[in-house]
Formats: sequence, structure tokens, C-alpha cells
Amino acid sequence: MFRPHVLSILFLVLLRPIPLRSQPPTPSSPPQCALNFTALRPFLAPPLPPDYASRCGLATQSIAFLLSLHLAATSSFVLPSNASSCLAVLRAALPYPLPASGCGLSGLDSILASPGCGNVSTLADFDALVPPSSRGDIDANCDRDLSAVPDCTACTTALSKAAAAYLLPASPNAGNNNVTGCVQYPSIYAGAKASPRGPAEPATAYCLYLLKSNPPQPRSSGTAPWVYGVAFGSLAAVLLLAAAGSCFIVRRRRAQAAAAALVADSRSRRSQALESISTSTTLVKFTYDEIKAATDGFAREKIIGRGGFGNVYKGVLYDGAEVAVKRFKNCSAAGDTAFAHEVEVVASVRHVNLVALRGYCIATTQREGHQRMIICDLMHNGSLHDHLFGAGECQMAWLVRQRIAVGMARGLAYLHRGAQPAIIHRDIKASNILLDYEFDAKVADFGLAKFAPEGMTHVSTRVAGTLGYVAPEYALYGQLTEKSDVYSFGVVLLELLSGKRAFISLGEGQSFVLTDWAWSLVRRGRTVEVIQEAMVEPGPTEVMEKYVLVGAVCTHPQLHARPTMEQALKMLEADSVPSPLIIPERPIPVVANLAEIERSASSSGSGGIYAGI
Repeated sequence: MFRPHVLSILFLVLLRPIPLRSQPPTPSSPPQCALNFTALRPFLAPPLPPDYASRCGLATQSIAFLLSLHLAATSSFVLPSNASSCLAVLRAALPYPLPASGCGLSGLDSILASPGCGNVSTLADFDALVPPSSRGDIDANCDRDLSAVPDCTACTTALSKAAAAYLLPASPNAGNNNVTGCVQYPSIYAGAKASPRGPAEPATAYCLYLLKSNPPQPRSSGTAPWVYGVAFGSLAAVLLLAAAGSCFIVRRRRAQAAAAALVADSRSRRSQALESISTSTTLVKFTYDEIKAATDGFAREKIIGRGGFGNVYKGVLYDGAEVAVKRFKNCSAAGDTAFAHEVEVVASVRHVNLVALRGYCIATTQREGHQRMIICDLMHNGSLHDHLFGAGECQMAWLVRQRIAVGMARGLAYLHRGAQPAIIHRDIKASNILLDYEFDAKVADFGLAKFAPEGMTHVSTRVAGTLGYVAPEYALYGQLTEKSDVYSFGVVLLELLSGKRAFISLGEGQSFVLTDWAWSLVRRGRTVEVIQEAMVEPGPTEVMEKYVLVGAVCTHPQLHARPTMEQALKMLEADSVPSPLIIPERPIPVVANLAEIERSASSSGSGGIYAGI
């Protein structure tokens, strides 16, 4: 018989695990990517970028954002060399596949583990390379809430200055990749060290990295919403049934009264808008019969331009003067307000480089209905758009292009500084630059123009304009300033110099953006390549390059980096070539926002000659 202690020992032996001969040793976990991809999730919620160009921008900016978090935690711009593939983790984190090109991220892992741009690997290296004055400028402009556009612009401008002065490599292609290149280091530093709440704060993430967060909406607690719905629905049904008979009679009477009031109000507004023209201008008021005779009864062969507003006709007045007649279609009370606005704007300014208005015509006929027309001098050389992008290759010599560029600048400078109050054109483009016998430029189409109130930094308004010419801050935020016109002028200037269109959609999410293309050449020291090849009678190389640089600085994405129109005109008119223009770096390419700009900008329907009068 077993004793109790013997049984206890036998029981413990049976409970011991028996090792298996085929069981391998447990492997150690492989090293992980050092970037915190979890922090990226709030910025990848729908809606997502629809095209590959914007998706590439989101992917590369996400890496800069994650590196800023890494810098804040470790004081290092680079990752440990033994980390696993961050590219694989990035592909898994993104809710969409990257294009076949990989957005330039194929060598991401080796880049992240390298010594860093300009041998800047740590925060101490950055502090040693960028002097305290520049870092102080970054801290002063970025250590704040960056949700306001002026504050964000001031911060990114400070970052651009630091990159341009201390972090650009000698060779344009050395250490300046599109993910962690030198130009990204200041924004990585700003998010980690200058921002008061870190790079993950929504306003900071959007300003520095264009990452938008979409936080989930909290659900309300308490009684279920359907309980209130049933209760109020039942009560509403009882009340509606009780009042149905009386409401029908009251509604019909009110509808009849409202219709009569609407007609009266429409006639009143139409009358007030049109009467304001005669009281505020000294223009000639032509009769309908005079204009009809001048255009041979608005003959089809007299049409010299078409647009969303209507047609433009060539006409000859009774005194033999040749004119262009802009005839508005679908006239209404709202249309009369727009018509009166354009007439008053054009009539309030007089300048050799602005289209001169001879008069207007207001008439109502039984057959034609309401007629609204603007009459101005005929520009025999049509529009700049016709010469640049019409049939055949552009044959304008350099002196002609130079004359047009200076004329455009003079006209806009007068609108901004010579007119009182100042006028913002809002729709500067090649089809709205008309040319007379001597190829003097005339700025036309004031249908979208706005008076700028004195003392105001910007005007918030509905976005209107043409894709490719609209300034980023206006397209994205609806904030209109005189420098919105400066941006559009720079685009037209680059078109004039290069012979290329401002924007071309290549399909499959690919686009050609003239401003980005020109900037890439200027950035690499190949400014002269922007000039159209085989130009007829080209000018001095240094002068043509100066015009390209003026176009590049006028189209800078940050409005504070652009000159005023007066400054741009002085640079163009200078007899001697000034010292090389210092153009601030462009930390975020405009093409990254093209999808949003394309949704915001509304085309004004440019057409042929005089389409924009």
C-alpha cells in the first residue's frame, strides 16, 4: 500500500510536460519600422484623393508627417538601420494602391536609414547648420495656431527661407528626394519642435503636410432618437389633418400674392440696376436700331467671339468707327445686376492698357425680348490666346512679347493702385488680353471684377475664374486679394514666354501644370529652357531669363512671396538686368492640390476673339 508522500511525488512527475523532439526553438521578433503609422489613421479617412498625382502627394507628405513625430520622440531625422521595411507598412496603411511608378518611394527604406540630407541626422546637426536667427524666425511664425491662412502662410514662408538659405545642396539632385529631401527638413523640424501641440494637431498637420483629419462625430446619449420621432410625428399628423382644409385655401392665396410680389420685385430690381448706369456713368446710350444696323442685323458672319454670356459681333457705327458689340443672352433681373456692374466698373477706369468702353444699349422688343449690350473699340489683332494657341505656330518676335507683357502689367498695376477704389480683376487669362494695331495689350472682361475695400487685407467670396489661372489661396479658401491677380498675370506671362498652355489634362489622373514645369527648370538653373524654342527674333538671353524669373515669382503658391503688380512692372521695365531674383522655395507643389482646385474653380467659358470683353 502506497504511502501518502509517495503518491504526491508520482502525481507531480506525471504533470511535468514531455518535450517533443520536433519542436523548434521560438524565434525572436524581427525589428519593426520605427515610424508610428497608427498616428496616420485619422488623416486617411474619406474622402480620399481621386487621382494618382494627389495620392502620391498624400503618401510622400505622410512620410514627412511621420518623421516629424519620430523627431519629436527621438531627436533624429533618420531611422535605425536595422528597422524593417517601412515601405511595406506604408502600402498597408494607405487605403488605396500606389501607381505603378511608386511615387518615387521605391528606395524609401535606404533613404530613411541614410546619414540624412547634408549629413543632418539629428536635431543637434540641424541646430548646428541652421543659425539661431533662422530657427528663431521659424519658432516665431510656427509657434501658434496655424488654422488661419495668414498664420500658415507666414510659417511656411519662414520654412522656405530656411531651406533656401541653409539646406539646399550644391547639386539640384543631390540629397533632395521628394520624400525626405533638404526642403522637407524645416517642416519636419517645425512640426516636432516649433508647433505648440505637435505635428498631429489637425491645423498643424494640414498647414505643414496638407493632411486633413476627419474625427468621428460623438454619438449623443439619452433617449433613443426614434422615440422622439414617433411622438412628434404622431402629433404632427394630428395637427396636419385638423388644419388641412384651411391651409389649402390660405396657401393658394399666399402663393398668388407671392407671385405678384416677385414680379414687382423683379421689375424693381431690374429698373434700379439699369438706372444706376445712367446716373453713375457718362457713357453713350445707343439705341437698339443703331446697334442692329451696325452689325447687319446681328448677322452670323459678324460674330467674332463666343462665350458663356453670349456672342461678340463686329460692327461699324454711323460715323464709320469699328466697334465690338458684346451681346448678353438670357437677360433677367439678376443678369441686369451683373450687366450694370460690368458697365460701371469699365466706365470708372481709363487707361491705355484697359479696353475702353464707348457705350451700352438697353432695349426691350416684342420679338427679341430684353436686350443688353456693351459697345467698345474693336481690337484688330484679336486676343493673346488667338496668337499663342490658334491655328499654326506662334510667330511673335521677342519685342512684341515684351511689349505685351509690359502692357498687361501696366493695366493691372493701374487697377490695383491707380483706380479708386482698387479693382481686383479675378479672371486674368490669355483670352482676356486683347491686342490693338500696334500689339499694345488691353485688359478686358470685367464681368467678375470686384472693388477692393480700402484697408481690407482680403475679400472672402465665391470662387470664380478659369482652371490653371486661379491662385491657390483663392481656389482653396475663397480669399481674394490683389495678389490673386498677380498670380494669374504670372501664368499668362509664362504662357507668353513659353508658348505652352497653363494647364493640360493628360488623362488617367496626370496633368501638365505650366507653373510647376517652369519652376522645376528655374530651380535647376535651366531658366532659358522655359523660352519657346525657335522663337522669331529672340531677345538678349539675360533679359528673357529675367522675364521668366518674374513669371516664376509671381506664380509662387504663397501669396506673401509674390510681388505687387507695381513691383513686377518695375522689374520688367528696368533697363539693366537686376541681380538674380531670390525666389523662395516652394515647399508644397501646387499640383498636390489640383483635385481640390479643379472642384473649386469655375470656368468662365473662354472662347475666341473677344470672348472675354
